Amino acid sequence: MTAFLAVLGPGLLAGLSDDDPAGITTYSILGAEYGYRLLWVIPLSTILLICFHVLAVRLGAGSGKGFVGLVRHRWGHGWGYAAAGGLLLANFGTICAEYAGVAAAGSLIGIPAWASAPVVGGLLCGMVVLGSFHRIERILLVISATLAVYVIDGVLAGPDWAAVARHSMVPSIPPDRSGWVAIAAALGTTLAPWGLAFLQSYAVDKKISVASLRWETVDVVTGSVLTGVIGLSIAIACAATLHPAGIHIETAGDVALALKPLAGSMATLLFGAGLLGASLLAAAIVPLATAYSLAEGFGEPASLDLDSKHFRYFYAAFVGLTLAAVVVVSWPGIPLIPLIYFSQVVNAVLLPLHVVALQFLASDRATLGEAAPGKWMLRMGWIGVAITVVCVAGLLIGG
Repeated sequence: MTAFLAVLGPGLLAGLSDDDPAGITTYSILGAEYGYRLLWVIPLSTILLICFHVLAVRLGAGSGKGFVGLVRHRWGHGWGYAAAGGLLLANFGTICAEYAGVAAAGSLIGIPAWASAPVVGGLLCGMVVLGSFHRIERILLVISATLAVYVIDGVLAGPDWAAVARHSMVPSIPPDRSGWVAIAAALGTTLAPWGLAFLQSYAVDKKISVASLRWETVDVVTGSVLTGVIGLSIAIACAATLHPAGIHIETAGDVALALKPLAGSMATLLFGAGLLGASLLAAAIVPLATAYSLAEGFGEPASLDLDSKHFRYFYAAFVGLTLAAVVVVSWPGIPLIPLIYFSQVVNAVLLPLHVVALQFLASDRATLGEAAPGKWMLRMGWIGVAITVVCVAGLLIGG
């Protein structure tokens, strides 16, 4: 147990941060539009999440490098710059989405975006630049615990548990083309490229060793399963309440407001609290993932334990991305939705490339040594790649 506690963190944070405002919105739409019918896609995406997160941790432990750093080492500086640039393009809109989630949660209690977003951004910048790795990790783990309220929300909604069990385990064909898009979106929001990149870099920063991979795998599986449970709870709550009422939603904030007359003020309060916790966690994790990638792409140190008294590219990237996102979300009239949509399209394009690169890097036994995955894991990975490519293609074509 002591060995497990020593490596606890990377898997939990990488997994739970996938339940960000964009993910919450996606799961909510899945339940509100299709009821219980498409719940099976969440357990499927959870299995794929476990597969690729285990590969990412092994790559970090075996090579001692984050994803972009390993790409740069394996295929040259040009590919390293390309990987860092692609993640920057994809991640900035996602960071804006996280701060939009902060603003939406604040608006539920009357706090305007121009007040909530800058305050949260300033606090997170101070935490990352001035805090140590272990102190920051503890704070993020406490924030992640707030996501448990979604499980309570799912129970309060009073769902048909027999239908939940049946549709969670037995796949059914979507009724229309938009249903396939919803499936692809649910898979895509769970398997975000920034989450995979963050996990590998964070495992390196935490100094996860090959010897501790057994326990770190438990951490990864735990985080991924909790992510799936929370996503399923969100979809169930909306399937039991919004779907029968024929209510259509566009954002996670819409769900919180719509739940009040259907499931009571407690359900609204819990959904809003979960949205705030998810937004805070992802508003820290996504800029961190991007800062890791940018620093690795330029061959600069990337760690939460760097000396903050001198200029560091890693800290500068985190602060710069945070400030830019805060300005975008707080500034009235800026077209936030097109920016977020563009970032999700870039994410959709990057995801197949990212998981294919993971597979090729994981096959390099000379680099990974004892951390190299077995043949069965690599085969599972290629099956996951095929499913991911088909679903992302459906999302791009259908969207």
